[in-house]
Amino acid sequence: EVQLVESGGGLVQPGGSLRLSCAASGFALRIYSMTWVRQAPGKTLEWISSISSTGAVTNYADSVKGRFTVSRDNAKNMLYLQMNSLKPDDTAVYFCARLGGLRGQGTQVTVSS
Repeated sequence: EVQLVESGGGLVQPGGSLRLSCAASGFALRIYSMTWVRQAPGKTLEWISSISSTGAVTNYADSVKGRFTVSRDNAKNMLYLQMNSLKPDDTAVYFCARLGGLRGQGTQVTVSS
């Protein structure tokens, strides 16, 4: 089955860190560029980061630039998002996504004291 499964979300205090993981199965992750998107309560889906198939090129939304780092391990079929200096505005459900509309079920990140 072709699918993406996110994990690593949780409750964290402002200024804290989390590392999200995205496990790909049923296809070769190495041939796809990948993205992370998020959806905050009552808001539309927001693109936050992309990474090329080899990992050589990364891009970030201004809202997370300098705080978030996307990476991948193609040998393990895994995608990651390291999130540092988290803010309450980062509270959202985070999804990894692939070209063609494939998206995981999401993982909840809540930043609150």
